[in-house]
Amino acid sequence: MDKKKILIVDDEPDALFILQKELTARDYSVITANNGRDAISLVRSQHPDLIILDVAMPDMDGGQVAEKLQEGLSTKDIPIIFLTALFPKRKGEEQGRVVAGHVFIAKPYDIDELVAQMEKLILGHPSELQSSHSSSQNIRIKK
Repeated sequence: MDKKKILIVDDEPDALFILQKELTARDYSVITANNGRDAISLVRSQHPDLIILDVAMPDMDGGQVAEKLQEGLSTKDIPIIFLTALFPKRKGEEQGRVVAGHVFIAKPYDIDELVAQMEKLILGHPSELQSSHSSSQNIRIKK
């Protein structure tokens, strides 16, 4: 089986490095971007199987990046997992809250839980995702 290509987008270099290292060790092909504009360009040129996207970034936040990708025929169906410190994980709560059809995982995350959510999305089993909250409204991030 081919390695699955994952795009990680985060404006924090340490976060990018650590997650890239973890996913590469788990036999994923990993590409990275440290801002939304570079992420959009990489998605169009590299066609990743999944995007891990930080929510709070300067200039173009994760919600804006996802919105732009939804406009493209070749990019609209790429699954996205949002990583965020805006919705902290509560003790005992499972990772992978689904909001507006996207998976949100709180930072700090457990790498095994993140990979489990990734595999569900890559393998096309969205019905198995944790759905503690669902909504059809778009998420807007206020700066």
